[in-house]
Amino acid sequence: MSVKTDAYVVFGNPIAHSKSPLIHGLFAHQTKQAMSYQTYLAPLDQFAVSVQGFMQLGGCGANVTVPFKLEAFDLAQTLSERAQVAGAVNTLLFRDGQIIGDNTDGAGLVRDITVNLRRSLQGARVLLLGAGGAARGALLPLLQQLPAQLCIANRSVEKAETLCALAASFEIDDVQLSVLSLDALAQGGVGQFDVIINATSASLQQESVMIASDVFASDCLAYDMMYGDVATPFMRMAQSAGAQTADGLGMLVEQAAEAFYLWRGVRPDTALVLAQLRGDRQA
Repeated sequence: MSVKTDAYVVFGNPIAHSKSPLIHGLFAHQTKQAMSYQTYLAPLDQFAVSVQGFMQLGGCGANVTVPFKLEAFDLAQTLSERAQVAGAVNTLLFRDGQIIGDNTDGAGLVRDITVNLRRSLQGARVLLLGAGGAARGALLPLLQQLPAQLCIANRSVEKAETLCALAASFEIDDVQLSVLSLDALAQGGVGQFDVIINATSASLQQESVMIASDVFASDCLAYDMMYGDVATPFMRMAQSAGAQTADGLGMLVEQAAEAFYLWRGVRPDTALVLAQLRGDRQA
């Protein structure tokens, strides 16, 4: 008796560097799922055509990475609440000929912080750096953890205020919302935060967001959504201020696990996969 192997891909351009096939391959082996997962280099002007073609070949679902998350949002016929809030889609489910869009990035971030790093966000003073797509994707999952305070800091205060207004529209009680400019953070004297999350693109350019040392509370967690073989400039700056630091590798694994659960109805043990990835990175 033959076993049907369900096919999944990650769409991106470029895409050869993606760790997703390794991660989902480990998930599938661990949970004994009959599935394949590969990269798919979609031409920059043919994302929708690429998705439709994959569906016609019997594809069951897909992840989406840069630069196609906004196009995936437009292509999806049904959107989850967190995808609607994020304004972007990183996970596609194909069901009965329909394209369902979700965004698992924020859930992956929160799970990495609360489960892997064992940091409760409930009642915490949280500072979110940036007001772009990455910050927007994290917004609702962060608020659902009921922090005491969520402050959004951005170079453009107007963009931070727009994101803050979106946060206020969820009407989640007991979360104090505020905005700051990045210049104010550099000068200090703006209060202290228990968790600081870098959702800016600064680390991609090997730059750091400057934050005065008095902004870091004692035992502060400074979390960079970016990841690499060495500490990011943001992490090095935070370490010099005495903060605990973490990069976004755990977020990558956890958002993948959330997508895997949506597709397969099984939640893999991410700790084993994350330990293997960190071991490979240090080898």
